Amino acid sequence: MSALDLDSFNATPLQKDPFDFIIVPSFIKSNFVPLIDRDYPQIKKAGSFPLQELQFGDAFQSLISELEGPKVRMAFEQKFNIDLEHRPTMITARGHCQAKDGRIHNDSKTKIITALFYMNTGWDQDGGRLRVLHSPDSLEDYAAEVPPISGTLLAFRRNNRSYHGHKTYIGERRVLQMNWVCDKKVIKRERRRHRISAWVKSILPNS
Repeated sequence: MSALDLDSFNATPLQKDPFDFIIVPSFIKSNFVPLIDRDYPQIKKAGSFPLQELQFGDAFQSLISELEGPKVRMAFEQKFNIDLEHRPTMITARGHCQAKDGRIHNDSKTKIITALFYMNTGWDQDGGRLRVLHSPDSLEDYAAEVPPISGTLLAFRRNNRSYHGHKTYIGERRVLQMNWVCDKKVIKRERRRHRISAWVKSILPNS
């Protein structure tokens, strides 16, 4: 049985302003959320970690397998009107947010589509809510704001205007990020960068 509500994804219109994006609450079905939450990687530090560097349970692995499968790819291709068949995917996970996270930024040009899957039970904080921004100049000039509540999907097409960010939040904030990228060289380079970053974090307890 699928953990993903592709029917809701397919029925949700793609937003075009200020860039192509889609928000689907409960994209991960509610009855699967507790199982995935239980098996989510135990990440004690801030930063993004490649799945190859993490340990997790069967329900989380099943979610990853489904996200990387052809049904999800084809749904994203149709929604964003783009061919992703020969584009590799890169998946990282976060467990904690630090003060510098959330600053306004745009993803690198090597990323084609970014999909963020949030895994937090409830969210009553003002910070940590990702905003789709009209410009790189202000967090207050936003088109949409996404509470990082369990099961919620935010996905967007990267272009030269796809700025996003969130107000400062420090604490646990679980999010899984999947990117379709230009080629496999990007994945190799990013894994090497993440390994170095993880090593630095391991020897600097407060990093």
